[in-house]
Amino acid sequence: MPKINTYMLSDDYTHLEDKAMKSAAQFFGEEMLQWAGIHEKLRQVMPTELIHLEARALYQDFNYETTNGCWYHFEFESDALTIKDLKRFREYEAATSRVFQVPVITCVICSGKSKNTLSEYTEGINTYRVKVISLKRKNADKLFKKLSKAQKIQRKDVVPLLFSPLMSGNMPVKNRILSGLKLIQDGENLFTNDEIQKMQAVLYAFANKLLSATEMNEIREVIAMTKLGQMILEDGIERGIERGLEKGIQSLVETCKEFNLSKQETMLRIIDKFSLPEEKAQSSIEKYWK
Repeated sequence: MPKINTYMLSDDYTHLEDKAMKSAAQFFGEEMLQWAGIHEKLRQVMPTELIHLEARALYQDFNYETTNGCWYHFEFESDALTIKDLKRFREYEAATSRVFQVPVITCVICSGKSKNTLSEYTEGINTYRVKVISLKRKNADKLFKKLSKAQKIQRKDVVPLLFSPLMSGNMPVKNRILSGLKLIQDGENLFTNDEIQKMQAVLYAFANKLLSATEMNEIREVIAMTKLGQMILEDGIERGIERGLEKGIQSLVETCKEFNLSKQETMLRIIDKFSLPEEKAQSSIEKYWK
């Protein structure tokens, strides 16, 4: 499986939602198809960039090939679909079908506020349509009620769980993310460490996009205790070490503070990672704990 991209954990809030959804599709393609009501088995993920005859690059979000030879083209949209969008998808389908000689079906996952969105248009004698999956038509309250009864998640629950922050329902988004993180952590016997980190990363990205600074503090406290939190911490240390010892210590202190670790816990980490005496570790904390 591909490694987690650290850009998805950054502060680029403008594109976090899109990155989170695409990451879920990248890591859990088979579960994505099942959730979308597609019963064919996934064979492989296919190319998403085509060079058109007019020398234009056509960028698609995700293409999956199933065992019956059909390609399912997934797009993620945060706004209501327009005729212009549908024409763009139609062009993708036509180019992909012609180049690879395969049938193509487009599925659009919409996270916008509207529950009703455009799914087809007629031009000349032809009617073009896509399969629309509106996240606002799905209810997070019902999802978590079902998952609480089951007590643990199954692989088929992964995609709806990861997209739950964008669904309708009365359950606060912060609680959805916290509950999702707990369910993922409790599913250690079902998922690999790599998969758990990737699911946690998707929810963390949604948290960065959708929650207030105060709510994010609570999320960080939980994340700090997970495999993802440890990965972020180690990544921060490694990047700091690359810039020198002092920068490494500064990076570690700042990362620990962001994840609400205490000064005592931070000091122990500094001593462990940099083999510093307690006095030096303490002075570093006072210097960089801002």
